[in-house]
Amino acid sequence: MGHPWLALLAIFLALPASAADGRAEQAAQAGSASPTRLTGRYLLMDANGRAVSNEDFRGRFQLLSFGYTYCPDVCPTTLAEMASVINRLGKDAERLQALFVTVDPERDTASALRAYVEFFDPRIVGLTGSPALVRRAADGFGVRYEIVREPGAPADQYAVDHSAGMYLLGPDGRYIRKFAFAMPPTEIAERIAEMIARIGYPPGSTRGQPPVE
Repeated sequence: MGHPWLALLAIFLALPASAADGRAEQAAQAGSASPTRLTGRYLLMDANGRAVSNEDFRGRFQLLSFGYTYCPDVCPTTLAEMASVINRLGKDAERLQALFVTVDPERDTASALRAYVEFFDPRIVGLTGSPALVRRAADGFGVRYEIVREPGAPADQYAVDHSAGMYLLGPDGRYIRKFAFAMPPTEIAERIAEMIARIGYPPGSTRGQPPVE
């Protein structure tokens, strides 16, 4: 079974965000835990098999979304918006790491995940892991997902209902907030830029390192 996103991407990127999958948007609204209980912690692998955790980007904000490469609409829309946020940040994009975590590690191979995120922006890093590690990471962000199969469908043909939106971690690797699905990329970029400006980076500081107190 081939990836449907290549054929459908142009159609869905032309749609307003509100036209995307309603079930995923409802899950985003109903599936988030209280921010006080969210850890934002994860331990996963990138497409090269390297272990990656929320501690690996100290000094930079992290913007994450959860989804899968077979997703027909919500994920392409979200990643297109994520790429827009990165571009709107301009030079401040160096202070942000964008990440896409698959909730379908059984089908999303490393090569498929790499090609998928690079299609939207090569600065986005795809993350995967064992089903147990992916579930633990999703729990840390209050993300819910479940496999949905049609009766009689082959074992490898299924959809994954999942929470939608983007999640922001601070330069200390801790959870800050969620940006709801369908929030305009302009607004997301503005809010992240404001946080970057408030924290400040001293002249001569090394990229990716926390600011000197």
